[in-house]
Amino acid sequence: MNLFAARLTGKMLSTDAFEKTIYDMQERVKRWRAIEKSPELAEYRKLKEVVESSDFQEKKNELINRKYKDTDEGRKMTAFEKLSSSRSMRRYKNAAENPVLKEFLVFRETEDFAKIKSVKACLTDSQIRKFNMLYYSPYYKNYTKVLNSSELRQLQELEKEIVTPDFQKRHALWADAKRWQHSEEYKIEQRYKELANSDDIKFFFTSREEKIDWAELFRPAFDDDMSSSKNWKPGFGYANKAMKDGHSRTSERQAYNGGKNAFFVEGRMDIETREESKKAVAWDEKKGFTEQVFDFTSDVMNTKEAFAQESGMFMAKVRSQGAGHHFFGLTTGKPNSPIISLYHYNGDHHQIGLVNGAKTEMVDLNYMPRSMYQIYTFRWTKNELIWYVNNLEVLRLPNRLPQEAMFYLAQSWLPIAEKGGEGKLKVQWARAYKPVE
Repeated sequence: MNLFAARLTGKMLSTDAFEKTIYDMQERVKRWRAIEKSPELAEYRKLKEVVESSDFQEKKNELINRKYKDTDEGRKMTAFEKLSSSRSMRRYKNAAENPVLKEFLVFRETEDFAKIKSVKACLTDSQIRKFNMLYYSPYYKNYTKVLNSSELRQLQELEKEIVTPDFQKRHALWADAKRWQHSEEYKIEQRYKELANSDDIKFFFTSREEKIDWAELFRPAFDDDMSSSKNWKPGFGYANKAMKDGHSRTSERQAYNGGKNAFFVEGRMDIETREESKKAVAWDEKKGFTEQVFDFTSDVMNTKEAFAQESGMFMAKVRSQGAGHHFFGLTTGKPNSPIISLYHYNGDHHQIGLVNGAKTEMVDLNYMPRSMYQIYTFRWTKNELIWYVNNLEVLRLPNRLPQEAMFYLAQSWLPIAEKGGEGKLKVQWARAYKPVE
């Protein structure tokens, strides 16, 4: 695969641009997770349930659209005002407050009341004459007519009801032309809209709906900035404790140096291949383990004790320089088990892919400058294996890995068939993310 052409055509982002993309995405994920646990989102969800309920919508519709005249309170108040303002009722109320009538009503309960029908008495007694005139007047007739009327009973019943606090409260609600704006429901809806239009709530729901290819970034599991060697131990991390871990091969020109050639400086791990003599154990395909003197030293490092994971996403920022082969990938530590190459410089060009016993499925990455860091990503799903360089997918294979955890392995070596020389593998960071179900 010609990565130079991919970069020129814009298919592959530069490492800086892609790393910024990762950073921005991680920041978005942090923000998303923070909002997910926020009281504002909890309040929004609660209000949303309330505002979208049929009861709330019915109440809102009633407050907005129901006319005052159609309410029970409006009808009763209209009836009360009509009755109390009628001519006969106004005359009745005026009469009821008249002191002469009040005096007459008291007199009406006495034995002298019968005298008002005596013409003689009317001529000789000024008080009786006054009451007699009142008794036969239209004024008194209207009073007695209204006093015994159903209208007065209705008015009194209405008057008794409308002065109650409950009626006054209900009447104030329906008489208010802006009752919806003054209601508690309106306040609830306004708060719901305020939350719904907030940057955080809109961000939360739009981000959740996005199709993010790097979805495992939601679940970080391992993050090593290479500030120290705490996650790395020398050797291949063999599962079989009887194996001589950290051995070289007779087909190689370097002796592994027990971690002495692995340096953690300036925020990166450097594995150096140096020209120096060292006697070490080597594996020979025919003779088994032997001892020999090597002209170079280098190292192999692993995270077996600190980190291993089955499936998910694995990422590293890597480059190399100088002679030799340089590798960064995943292994189980078991013989003949698959090895994942995230990064491999084979002395001539870069390769990444799957090494499964004698069978290899690799893709060549041509025209990629070794001096530049690239971000190498491997995704291990239930169904397939996918490799990326920066944002560019470069290989996809059916999942044929064992269902067991793999750990990171980094090494540099010199095949005996190639010209020796010093070189370095440089790893700036390594990360891993849990699989998304």
